[in-house]
Amino acid sequence: MSSIKDVARRAGVAISTVSKALNGYPNVSEETRVKVNEAAKELNFTPNPIASALSSKKAGRVALLINLNTKTQAVDEIDMQYLSGAINGAVEKKLDVITVFFSMIRNWKAQEIADYFQSQGIEGIIIYGMGREDEVLHELIEEKYFKIVVVDVPIVNETTSSIQIDQEQAQYEVARKTVLENGGKSVLYLAGRPDGYVTQERLAGMQRFAREEKMPLLVRRGDFSEKKARELTFQYASDHDVIVCASDLMAIGAMRALQEMDIFRPVCGFDGITLMGYAGMQMNTVKQDFYRSSQKAMEEMGRLLAGSTGKRIMLDYQIVRMQYLDVIC
Repeated sequence: MSSIKDVARRAGVAISTVSKALNGYPNVSEETRVKVNEAAKELNFTPNPIASALSSKKAGRVALLINLNTKTQAVDEIDMQYLSGAINGAVEKKLDVITVFFSMIRNWKAQEIADYFQSQGIEGIIIYGMGREDEVLHELIEEKYFKIVVVDVPIVNETTSSIQIDQEQAQYEVARKTVLENGGKSVLYLAGRPDGYVTQERLAGMQRFAREEKMPLLVRRGDFSEKKARELTFQYASDHDVIVCASDLMAIGAMRALQEMDIFRPVCGFDGITLMGYAGMQMNTVKQDFYRSSQKAMEEMGRLLAGSTGKRIMLDYQIVRMQYLDVIC
């Protein structure tokens, strides 16, 4: 049985173009429409009736693919900000959106995911939380099944754009500020998940600072988990002057452990989530605007759906000291 991917190859066009041609979108040339229809006829390809029903001839339909953080029982503020920014961005761009979670498609093959999204009338995907080992998502990007915007992933091609901050530089700056402010001589660094793109970039920033200062650095995996950061702090904090964490949740876990140990160590985090203001002590962190990041991703999706090519977009960040009065309403 032929797929939309086969039709695209036979016609020599993108999969999104096949979808538009078969569903009657107005911004497809007559020459392309004829070519796609001939390819579909030769391959005996029948468009999914659900997709045809859902096609509204608007600017496009976009899937938000989110990898929920299961390492904490707290509501994931970052994902909520992502959703809010994307939805508001979609309203501005007159784009229709659906939300899909990684857990729903984790064991699917790339073609199965493509067929599912096609059945939902999807033309573009915004991916949040993609890791280096997510081979199926990498295949979706490489095969150019859809227009794609990846958040915090440095991948760009003809149909894919990237939205991120300079993770390495941000980690370098917050670590430098925290260590030098407190006269630290050695650092315990709690890194994120090993397959994370941001994990590798943030680690590079920490290692650069340690090299420049000729400072002993112990790196341990905290996996972005508050609980694991707490356990690692109990194990290693006594032998180090400063604890630098690759996420705010880990910083909160580390600070709570230090309080139980009844010792003081400066701690800094990364992300700027509201919970940092309730941690009990002021901590430096990298504050990102996740709402704006997702809103910008939706703006970029609109640009891609209009026919533009992918590009890398770097956003701003701030080094701040989170405290209670900053977060109460």
